[in-house]
Amino acid sequence: MTWSILAHDPATGEYGVAVATRFFAVGALCPHGDGRFGVLATQALVNPLYGGRGLRLLADGFSASGIVAMLTGADPGASVRQLHVMDARGAVSAHTGKDCVDWCGHISGTHVSVAGNMLAGPKVISATRDACLASLHLPMAERLMTALEAGEREGGDKRGKQSASVRVWRGEEHCMLDFRTDDHADPLAELRRLYAAAHERYIGFSGALATRANPAGITNRAEIDAMIAAAAEKRKA
Repeated sequence: MTWSILAHDPATGEYGVAVATRFFAVGALCPHGDGRFGVLATQALVNPLYGGRGLRLLADGFSASGIVAMLTGADPGASVRQLHVMDARGAVSAHTGKDCVDWCGHISGTHVSVAGNMLAGPKVISATRDACLASLHLPMAERLMTALEAGEREGGDKRGKQSASVRVWRGEEHCMLDFRTDDHADPLAELRRLYAAAHERYIGFSGALATRANPAGITNRAEIDAMIAAAAEKRKA
């Protein structure tokens, strides 16, 4: 199942993962990350153990290529797995098992990686990558959605559509933004709707969350309300 994209913005420090598929609740198992260390996606005949293990290896400073080699090398089912990893240096490594369902493969670019299986063809991942690289002026979440939409126009998952997910991290263990649709006739359009809804209050509020640099975050409600209003005005502009 699935095609997914990993991206890093060295200017903001943000990492993002987005994924779409004809499978239920792909956001629950496929995308993983930590804003301090990097991101990964596990798919095809998905191995959910890759998520936690991969993040621990990223935290320990292992390279993307080393992590892919360790995870797939220890997995008797590696031939049916697909995995790609982006580390804290922005380096990328990927594995597409020889028994993954066609079309399957992976591709990368500067601070971006795309992998997929059960796809309409190789243009799905190349269009996804190219759209991401052409959208560097957009916020990370919009960049990722634009990329998936480009892949879908090339046929996407050859079985159809069902679920999709976007996750964005900014320097912290927790996601700055995490939204998904688990079962929808047009999941990418639903992601757009959810992203718009997030701008009603959540995007502005997220700047008040606790961080390692400010463990209390912002707790003054008047200041939080002002942040929400400012974010709304920025969105309108």
